[in-house]
Amino acid sequence: MQRLERLWYEHAAGPSLLAPLGWLYGALGALRRGAYRTRLLRARRLSRPVVVVGNLTVGGTGKTPLTIYLARELAAAGLRVGIVSRGYGRQGREARAVQADSDWRDVGDEPLLLVRRTGCPTMVAADRVAAARTLIARGAEVILADDGLQHLRLARDCEIVVIDGSRGFGNGRLLPAGPLREPAARLARADLVVVNGEPVHGSLGGAVLPADALRMQLAAQSAVRLDGRGRACELGAFRGRRVHAVAGIGNPRRFFGELAARGIEVIEHPFPDHHPFTARELAFGDELPVLMTEKDAVKCAAFANARLWYVPVSAVFSDADALRLRAGLLGRLRGAPGG
Repeated sequence: MQRLERLWYEHAAGPSLLAPLGWLYGALGALRRGAYRTRLLRARRLSRPVVVVGNLTVGGTGKTPLTIYLARELAAAGLRVGIVSRGYGRQGREARAVQADSDWRDVGDEPLLLVRRTGCPTMVAADRVAAARTLIARGAEVILADDGLQHLRLARDCEIVVIDGSRGFGNGRLLPAGPLREPAARLARADLVVVNGEPVHGSLGGAVLPADALRMQLAAQSAVRLDGRGRACELGAFRGRRVHAVAGIGNPRRFFGELAARGIEVIEHPFPDHHPFTARELAFGDELPVLMTEKDAVKCAAFANARLWYVPVSAVFSDADALRLRAGLLGRLRGAPGG
C-alpha cells in the first residue's frame, strides 16, 4: 500500500493500466450519489445537527486533530458533543462506546485518541446512524462524524473537507489509479474547506481550492514518555540528537519533517496507517530514544519503556481563520433542525 501511495502522490498522471478501473469507480460513485440525491436511497436525518469531517483522498490529511479542535470549540460554545466513527481496523462490527481505558483493538486507534483528548462521549459502529441516535438519547446536542464524508446514509448539516497541502490530490485520479475517493470538484459542495499546511502540491494550483479555504497547521511542542513517568519535555531537548522516529499514519513524512525542522537527527521508520505495533518492531538494537505519533502511542502502551516517547499535535489556526471557522460552523448549526 505504501508503494502504491508513493505512485499516487509523487508521480504525475500518465498512462496507467488502472485508469479504466478508476473510471469504473467514478461511475459507480456517481450512481450512488445520484441515488441519494434523487432519494432512491434515503439519508437518515437526526433530531440534532450533524457535522461531518472528511477528506477526498486515501491517507491522512489531519482529520483527527481537526475533529479534536472542533469538539473543543463546540464544547466551549456550551454544546454537549457526541462523536461517531467507524473505528477503522478494530475487531468486530458491533457498536461500542469508547472509554479512555478501552482496548484499541476493540474500538480503533483514532476513536481512542479522540475520547482521550476531548472527553466527549464517543461511539464506534458500522451503522453510524444508530450510533449517533444512541449518543443523542444520552444527551448529545451535536454529533461530530469523524471520516464520514462518503457515508451518505447519515444526513449532515455541515460538511468540512480537509486537504493535505503537501500531497494535495496526488495524480488527480480516482481509486485505484489515484488517491481520490471522489472527484476534486466535490469541494464545491462542501460548507468549509480546510488545508493542512501550505498548499504546495501542484494539484492544488489554479482554481481548485475555493478562495475562502481555511489554513490549519499541526503544532507539536513537547514529547511525553510513553510509560507515564516524568514530565513532558520540550521537543527542543532532542535538538542535535539522533532518534528513531516511528509513524504508522497516513502521511509519515509530515511527522518526520516536523522533527527534522526542530533540528533533530531523524532515523525514519514509516509503517502503514493503523499499523498494530509489536515490541520487537521498536527494538532497534541501540539505546537511542524512539519518538512516535500520539495515534501510534495508544497501540504501544502495553510495552512502554523509558526509550519510547510520543509527540502530541494540535490543530492551530490564525485568529482570523479561527473566527471564520467558528462563525461558519455555528451558523450552519443554528439553521439545522434541533440546532
